[in-house]
Amino acid sequence: MALKAVNVTDVPNLDQVPENNASLSLYSSRFNSEGLELNSEATFKVPKFLVIGHRGHGMNILQSSDSRMKAIKENTILSFNSAAKFPIDFIEFDVQVTKDDCPVIFHDDFIFSEENGTVFEKRVTELSLEEFLCFGPQREAGKQGKSLLRKTKDGKILNWNVETDDSFCTLAETFQKVDPSLGFNIELKFDDHIVYQQDHLIHVLQVISQVVSEYAKDRPIIFSSFHPDAAQLIRKLQNTYPVFFLTNGGTQVYYDVRRNSLEEAIKVCMEGGLQGIVSEVKGVFGNPGAVPRIKESKLSLLTYGKLNNVPEAVCMQHLMGIDGVIVDFVQEISHAVDDMIIKPLNEGLREGDEETGTKSKLQFSQQELSFLLKLIPELIQH
Repeated sequence: MALKAVNVTDVPNLDQVPENNASLSLYSSRFNSEGLELNSEATFKVPKFLVIGHRGHGMNILQSSDSRMKAIKENTILSFNSAAKFPIDFIEFDVQVTKDDCPVIFHDDFIFSEENGTVFEKRVTELSLEEFLCFGPQREAGKQGKSLLRKTKDGKILNWNVETDDSFCTLAETFQKVDPSLGFNIELKFDDHIVYQQDHLIHVLQVISQVVSEYAKDRPIIFSSFHPDAAQLIRKLQNTYPVFFLTNGGTQVYYDVRRNSLEEAIKVCMEGGLQGIVSEVKGVFGNPGAVPRIKESKLSLLTYGKLNNVPEAVCMQHLMGIDGVIVDFVQEISHAVDDMIIKPLNEGLREGDEETGTKSKLQFSQQELSFLLKLIPELIQH
């Protein structure tokens, strides 16, 4: 890719995706509420507290000693429908576009495989759909797929072995085969090490938008991306679905300063008319003062990260006013949220006591909550 920065203001409002009024209310059957609302002012209302399955039933960490991180192949139809068995609202997954313009579900930039003792890598976006689907388990009975390896963050290359495997899938297939009541958080995946041409970004986003337009029907959809220009472009190319900007919240440093803090994330959202932020949870715990600033900007706030697999950390976020969490331990966290947050809220509402309905089993005074918020930045440094 040529090193050419994108000037989003130069892109016309293409409205690639037709308006679908039914999809503007992203209803979650788990709540007695009006659902998520995207109105003409581009605000986004999240009902109560969302639980979102990370790459479906949870991401794979091959070197983990926790069997839950290797239970089901991530980003597959099996993983998505396994997550749908639990009281969650959305699944999150990663979309890239093959060289022959097919949106597929895959997280990493490269696929690793082995032939005759030699390990080789292929960039996902440089493969055709047919080539992409040749890796791993095959749908056709008796057909053997190419071996599938994965490179870990520390540079090791391991066999991608999980307890229950499944084949790769396309975005269109995901819409067709996944429980229709489950919302999709579609992460628009781009390589951090490439500065993309504007025309290329627009083309990729239009290809993805076309599939969403054709297959989404009434399914709740959220777009998200770590790429600031892509996030702003998908908002400019369509106005049917809300767009969230993904950020590490300052826990990592990037050349693009827009990715380096929650304050910069707010600017990206305000400049591009986005509806919310998805932050690494440590970025929020390390800078809890950003939460009221995000709320004052009328933005929603979701989080992701390992701490979201800890029930107490999730409930703390609810108390802080965060709107939802992306989690790997779908069963454990969804049930914990139901027990500690959702059931008390619904019980209070059924009793007609709105004040009771705003409380959870974990109740703190304002003074105690203030103390905890001051303590959290110290805790996460250790």
